[in-house]
Amino acid sequence: MHASDKPASPSVRVEVASGRDARGVPVHRGWAPMGGRHRWMEPFVLVLLAGGSAHGYAVTAQLEELGITGGAVDVGQVYRTLRDLEAAGQVSSTWSTRDVGPQRRDYELTDAGYGALDEWAAVMKERARLVAEFDARYLEWVARPRRPGRGEPRT
Repeated sequence: MHASDKPASPSVRVEVASGRDARGVPVHRGWAPMGGRHRWMEPFVLVLLAGGSAHGYAVTAQLEELGITGGAVDVGQVYRTLRDLEAAGQVSSTWSTRDVGPQRRDYELTDAGYGALDEWAAVMKERARLVAEFDARYLEWVARPRRPGRGEPRT
């Protein structure tokens, strides 16, 4: 199911963005550009659950495949994120009804979760724009002829 297939209910207020910039692009609460990568957990958990319900270890495995933490994914952090998203009404969970093996809690997005995912998509697009802008200016600086007193590009 796609985020646009399940719009947020008009009565559900999604609190992902703390405000909007002059162009109306959502600005995420507390996600400082120099912040830790742990802030990446929330949007990636949401986008992974948009592909269908999953249990926590499956989400953890997918996060490791994506390499978002630069190392092993903290399973506890994944479950804390899932609990926080559930407390915010963006994720719901049910115990699986498996005949074999231990019971697992399956998580899926709610309407509010799809709304939050749409907000995160706007935030990520803006972050990507800023990174591309930085990269373009950096490459412009590296390509400049060397001038005394202006800083030398590293090669």
